[in-house]
Amino acid sequence: MASITEQVVLEVSADRAWAALRDVGRAHVLFAPVLTDGSIQGDLRTVTFANGTVLRERILDVDDVGRRVAYAALDAPGTEYHHASMQIIEDGDRRCRFVWITDAHPAAVIAAIKPLIAQGTQALKANLESGRV
Repeated sequence: MASITEQVVLEVSADRAWAALRDVGRAHVLFAPVLTDGSIQGDLRTVTFANGTVLRERILDVDDVGRRVAYAALDAPGTEYHHASMQIIEDGDRRCRFVWITDAHPAAVIAAIKPLIAQGTQALKANLESGRV
């Protein structure tokens, strides 16, 4: 098992960032262009990455009090276990932090996941701060 933690300061209010993140059916908009498409049915979300990979994810929790979303990737290639959480932490009136933690097994899959998480984090930042989302 291995873990990745990625975080970034966002120059937007925590309320605004949370409103975008908690809308789990629109992840493909928030994380564009890393994600190019997405849909949700019940607690199952399907996302398409720019490289063509399609992944099913189970939304485990959308916690409005903690401003935290938790999900698990299902049937990810080469992955036996995947759990992730994304959280918005207030840091002033118009500033917050986005924290993304991912645990995966086997540890070797981290090498493939880490660049996508880094790219996704920067996409979220750009999309929120530019007002596209």
